[in-house]
Amino acid sequence: MILSAEHLNKSFGGSVVLTDITAKIEDNDRIGLVGVNGAGKSTLLKIFTGRELPDDGELALSRQVSVGFLEQNSGLEGENTLWEEMLRVFEGTLAMEKELRALEREMAALDTERERERYEELSHRYARLDEQFDKADGYLVEVRIRTILNGMGFGDKPPETIISTLSGGEKTRLALAKLLLEQPQLLILDEPTNHLDFKTLTWLEEYLASYKGALLIVSHDRYFLDKLVTTVWDLERGKLVSYKGNYTKYQALKKERLARLQKEYEIQQQEIASMEDFVARNLVRASTTKRAQSRIAALERMERLEKPGGELKSAHLRFEYDREPVKDVLSTRDLALGVGSGTEHKILASHIDLLVERGDKVAVIGANGVGKSTFLKTVLRLIPQEEGGFTWGKNVKTAYYEQEIKNLHPELTALEEVWHRYPAMTENRVRSILGGVLLTGENVYKKVGVLSGGEKAKLNFALLMLQRGNVLVLDEPTNHLDLASKEELEEALMEFTGTIVMVSHDRYMLNRVPSRIVEFHEDGVTQYKGNYDDYLAQKEKQQQEQPPAPKPVKQEESSARRAYRNRRQKSEENRLKQELKQLESTIASYEETAAALEEEIALPEVCGDYKLMAEKCAQLDETKGLLARAYDDWAALSEELGT
Repeated sequence: MILSAEHLNKSFGGSVVLTDITAKIEDNDRIGLVGVNGAGKSTLLKIFTGRELPDDGELALSRQVSVGFLEQNSGLEGENTLWEEMLRVFEGTLAMEKELRALEREMAALDTERERERYEELSHRYARLDEQFDKADGYLVEVRIRTILNGMGFGDKPPETIISTLSGGEKTRLALAKLLLEQPQLLILDEPTNHLDFKTLTWLEEYLASYKGALLIVSHDRYFLDKLVTTVWDLERGKLVSYKGNYTKYQALKKERLARLQKEYEIQQQEIASMEDFVARNLVRASTTKRAQSRIAALERMERLEKPGGELKSAHLRFEYDREPVKDVLSTRDLALGVGSGTEHKILASHIDLLVERGDKVAVIGANGVGKSTFLKTVLRLIPQEEGGFTWGKNVKTAYYEQEIKNLHPELTALEEVWHRYPAMTENRVRSILGGVLLTGENVYKKVGVLSGGEKAKLNFALLMLQRGNVLVLDEPTNHLDLASKEELEEALMEFTGTIVMVSHDRYMLNRVPSRIVEFHEDGVTQYKGNYDDYLAQKEKQQQEQPPAPKPVKQEESSARRAYRNRRQKSEENRLKQELKQLESTIASYEETAAALEEEIALPEVCGDYKLMAEKCAQLDETKGLLARAYDDWAALSEELGT
């Protein structure tokens, strides 16, 4: 067992956050922690990692267990380069390597005939240290760093990039990359999928699926949870309930549990009412007094079931419109997308030809920076187009959800924001609309500028419903939403009979809502019929049908490795006799194989393929083992021959 929590309680200023939390984490557990915004998930993680103390209860962490914690939106800072920061993980291993190189230089400088005793002493010391270095995967430090940096989307960043020059999202990704290199026995991640594109998400899922340690993950990415977790902890109304299975299984089990608890509660209430009625009718009658007293005793002994809280309220969304548009809703012709001006001007994508018809539900996906949001703003005429053209059909009325939610006025209250746009509405009507998205009570009088991200999103959806557009144009609509609100939005979009054009990284939503996936590239678009899983299947089929890529050309060996091997070979040639030439040949062969593998691993096409990278690393590990045994044989022969 890694961690055990017993009867933890936590309150802030009289507000109860956690109540009687009991849980444990075993080796290799895969746990997803879910709950609405403000349920106390981050507080529980901070208690587990010692950043917060519980009011009472017991928390036990096994000795010698290493814990890694990625807080939400907490990135690395400093003036180190990317490479320097990653090397900090391996300070102990690199110190061993430095000592090994020093021993090699000292041994090479010795006269083995006159200083044999000193040489043997250094040889034994070298062998022990080399074994420790090998067990620490010292030979794979650079390979591991390249693998993680490439996988986490830093493949195009020079290693000498200064951390302070990175964006906030990049700093958070780099913090996660460093944690993955550290390989703690318990890895705790709070919203790790923020700021990740599809390629990086897929790589991270594959990496964590084979992670040698326990995982505790807070995430609003339901697809991510489905792929990784085998247990879901549901934190609701301060209490923690554990369910076996992934996120989809948890949803079904929770519904079953709530229905069962409600049924058990109703049965007990009926039993209590029946017993109390019997007591009321029979207590004063001499012939039935004892039986009534027996019922009273039974009622006093009975363990009363708590009334189930039921499912928490979620925002109620429904999108309607007044008239149908023509069949061809939107068509683009050789459209180009650009940003910036002057020397900062840049074309993101071009040759975009797309036809959206009435009733289509189109999801636009693609790499970060390829112009997905720019496309929406361009066709909505919020920014000028570059080249080509686009046409909206007759009777089209668009309703736009902006990712950054910059269309709101920070100085207005939530109530005033709606009134500002719809001044003819009564206050009761406005409050009713806001109540539908769970903005109630005093919250409607809060300034928009102080609302949370989730509250702003809900206010934006209230305005979106009021627009009554027959074409919904949505840019990352699930950002800032908790899981319940995401599911409510999906249901509303699935029931919507109009047209949808949306940009989203939410793969769970992409599996439920769209009927077509449009992938943007720099030089055009590729369209796929169906949902996200259909898109993946079609992409895989296309890759299988393509001819195999040519084998990578072997790169020239690095000067550092070449110099190191020359030193080793020169030292060996000075010390070895004729009888050891065959073993020298074997050693040279293993070294050449290892060098070739390391060069292949450094290739971008290998670094970007996690499965191929794992295969190459396994081959390299095996070769290093053979090489180590060959060195041991050489040392034994040298001692036996007295050289």
